Amino acid sequence: MRDVAARAGVSMKTVSNVVRGYQHVSPRMRERVQAALDELGYRPNLSGRSLATGRSSMLALAVPDLRRPYFGELAHVFARVSTERGYRLLLEETGGTAEGERAVLRDLEVGVVAGMVIHPQALTAAELEVLRHDTPLVFLGEDPRPPTADQVAIDNVAAAAEAVAHLVALGRRRIGFIGHEAGALSNPSELRLTGYRRALTAAGLPYDESLLVTRAEGDALGAETALNSALDSGLRVDALLCRDDLAAIGALRALTQHGYAVPTDVAVIGWDAIELGASTTPSLTSVEPDTHALVERALDLLLDRMETPDSPGHQATVGHRLVYRESAPALAR
Repeated sequence: MRDVAARAGVSMKTVSNVVRGYQHVSPRMRERVQAALDELGYRPNLSGRSLATGRSSMLALAVPDLRRPYFGELAHVFARVSTERGYRLLLEETGGTAEGERAVLRDLEVGVVAGMVIHPQALTAAELEVLRHDTPLVFLGEDPRPPTADQVAIDNVAAAAEAVAHLVALGRRRIGFIGHEAGALSNPSELRLTGYRRALTAAGLPYDESLLVTRAEGDALGAETALNSALDSGLRVDALLCRDDLAAIGALRALTQHGYAVPTDVAVIGWDAIELGASTTPSLTSVEPDTHALVERALDLLLDRMETPDSPGHQATVGHRLVYRESAPALAR
């Protein structure tokens, strides 16, 4: 690192900031240091850094279920960006249960991983506060977190409202919502339903609970079964906002089975913009969280937390966009 600093004409601290991916380095300085890194063939020595700092060169990511495409794609980006910043990534799967989340948080030992990014689904903010310890943590997702914690999410209310506004602009008036849970709703479902309802109100359309379709299982088959049952019972919609892309994929199949053409008869919008959505028939319009920005921001907060463990908590919101495909195409201009 000393040779890189000399080649670039900067301090070793600046080189360290570039290697670790800190965002406050100016683009010109980053380019200058990167050129020196490339010229000298520098690669971070993870074991050496661990010995020098007393800190592990391993980060952990804990998600509910790696079988779900969104979390698999999220883990892929985390692994790549962590490597770019000189860290290895350990993956943990919690099953989305309180027991699984407790186990992951309790089993963390100082020195095994330098920090963890976790997407809890079951534990409350109060429980998470009790389980927090000396290992730096950053939380993903929309559920309430301890007020002093670092958290990164997207604006689910705004994203859902934007999706429904697009369906309204396409001329749709009976817009259903499919895929939320039977019984107690998760926080993401609550927020997406809030955005759905807000957009209907803004468009002068009624909020009709008969247009809400719940699924017993959180997969595509569960959504297909639920929508088939609803259609058999007389549900009539001309558009669907789906809680996630798996629900949307199940909805596409159910609509086809009932003879509806998408988007001519029923327009469909999913959520997460997973890669599979580009290959469905028709291809799936979807809300796309800015996954890369989410990962970068989460790692920024985690690395800052590792350096200054007593700093105040930060709640960050990253962007989203609507990916237009065939199931709810963009408006003609």
